[in-house]
Amino acid sequence: MFETMPVGSEGPTQLTSASNGAGHMPVLLVGYGNPLNAIEDNEFSRGWEEVGHAQSDPMAILCISAHWETWSTLVTAMAAPRTIHGFAGFPRALFQVQYPVTGSRWLAEEVQRLVVEADVGLGQDWGLDHGCWSVLKRMFPEANVPVVQLSLDASRPA
Repeated sequence: MFETMPVGSEGPTQLTSASNGAGHMPVLLVGYGNPLNAIEDNEFSRGWEEVGHAQSDPMAILCISAHWETWSTLVTAMAAPRTIHGFAGFPRALFQVQYPVTGSRWLAEEVQRLVVEADVGLGQDWGLDHGCWSVLKRMFPEANVPVVQLSLDASRPA
């Protein structure tokens, strides 16, 4: 069983204790706050870096971001999700950031199998938006952990 642990004041020392000892990684609830945290050195970016260093790399990551709303439930299933810059008015340096991770067809199909409250489709058109990559770039800067992103179905009640 996974535990949900917000990343913030508890710090990364709590992260390792959240694992149940059976080889499972903890579930993290991480708010990105501001896309600039992807390129700025501040308490948030340093905290995400600490979290990434406080554990071994996971096999893959499932990311859920409020920036990908669809009229169904989709999970990215492409081999190389693109880095999406869905914002305006920020410095050019932020638009130049790329997070070239691989996707994970295996994880996408596992999400499809495990989600029973909705039919989950395999998406090929989205990628990773800044709600996802801006945090993961600090946690796993080598982009060596496959990532899939799950959409929020706008047709379903909150």
